Amino acid sequence: MPEETNSIDYVMEKASGPHFSGLRLDGLLSSPPSSSTASPSHRSASASDSNAPKQPFVIGVSGGTASGKTTVCDMIIQQLHDHRVVLVNQDSFYRGLTAEESKRVHEYNFDHPDAFDTEQLLDCVQKMRSGHSYQVPIYDFKSHRRCSDSFRQVNASDVIILEGILVFHDQRVRNLMNMKIFVDTDADVRLARRIRRDTVERGRDINSVLEQYAKFVKPAFDDFVLPSKKYADVIIPRGGDNHVAIDLIVQHIHTKLGQHDLCKIYPNVHVIQSTFQIRGMHTLIRDKEISKHDFVFYSDRLIRLVVEHGLGHLPFTEKQVVTPTGSVYTGVDFCKKLCGVSIVRSGESMENALRACCKGIKIGKLLIHRDGDNGKQLIYEKLPKDISERHVLLLDPVLATGNSANQAIEILIQKGVPESHIIFLNLISAPEGIHCVCKRFPSLKIVTSEIDVALNEEFRVIPGMGEFGDRYFGTDD
Repeated sequence: MPEETNSIDYVMEKASGPHFSGLRLDGLLSSPPSSSTASPSHRSASASDSNAPKQPFVIGVSGGTASGKTTVCDMIIQQLHDHRVVLVNQDSFYRGLTAEESKRVHEYNFDHPDAFDTEQLLDCVQKMRSGHSYQVPIYDFKSHRRCSDSFRQVNASDVIILEGILVFHDQRVRNLMNMKIFVDTDADVRLARRIRRDTVERGRDINSVLEQYAKFVKPAFDDFVLPSKKYADVIIPRGGDNHVAIDLIVQHIHTKLGQHDLCKIYPNVHVIQSTFQIRGMHTLIRDKEISKHDFVFYSDRLIRLVVEHGLGHLPFTEKQVVTPTGSVYTGVDFCKKLCGVSIVRSGESMENALRACCKGIKIGKLLIHRDGDNGKQLIYEKLPKDISERHVLLLDPVLATGNSANQAIEILIQKGVPESHIIFLNLISAPEGIHCVCKRFPSLKIVTSEIDVALNEEFRVIPGMGEFGDRYFGTDD
């Protein structure tokens, strides 16, 4: 082992070796544990990152009565065994019947939206999304009242599944969901299941079940449940019998759980998959003691990865070629109408990587005056004349407030570039900048290598990497 453990070669060599869950790279940049500890500022940044609340993934599961919603939920929970998953039933939020309503219980419509305490359901989901536990009421289906002295304690989880016939009815509740599933089952099958459930589990006779179904359940399904089907992201025919659909849903959930919270909110935000190599390079370029030569070298490596990932989001066409063996290979042809646009000056640091990936690519430039956090004055522009016909890779290594980015994107759109044809590439992004850009331009794609914690009072990205342009071009002295 080399004597100087904080040398760059040593760090990268360690980062490329075998890795184990929980291994941290920050220790590789410091002296051995016996002689030193991490700096206070480093500990603060690490703590901020690790203690940041992880927003749970909220799934809504709706469908007609006895359609198999609970079965679908149970199958999803079983396959997500390595995550904390909690199931919240809308039935728990039935309003308790008054004494007068209890006397005429057979005339009460339990399938109408007014039968549920939607405000409490909304409060429950909002608090659980914020990482808080919640006392879910327990509803007695025989007395049609809530148990006043007992609750079900539901703790913070990775996944919240909200299940019920009318969970899609209220837009406020829908807006809290990351995925909406509608379980679609034949009406005859649902009726048979309901008869079995209500007679066995809820102590009712068949005649009352059929009378309630004809008078309330079916009309409510036609009026409220079925129309909410249009809000579903995924429709599962045959409910729990559709194993293929459930497997695909679980795979999607696994993918989303591995993403940054902002990627769940904005599907147009893409963070390249983190590896120990990428973390090692980030550790190096964020180190204030690194030399300019090494800062440029490892920044260029990271930029190249971001550019390659960004190119993967461009459209392609199928193409067949004949190999030297005389065989036909079916592949794809790259997007031909493409250009880059760098936001001067930091964005120019990304031009070499783009040229290395795309031979002969045209690159335009935009210089935007920054005054505090609201700089929006265009100083200079030089863009390809046919830019409206091209896909555009917008280059800026740091997305901070998002104001300069928004101004640049607005200029491109004014030049005739469709918003969906713009891919914004950067090394690090602040959550504030992502919110700012994505809310204004939801069809644009953002590709970054890491999302940092926040902006400070001076609108600098934290933990960040300082003034990237000055460090890259050697003007930070």
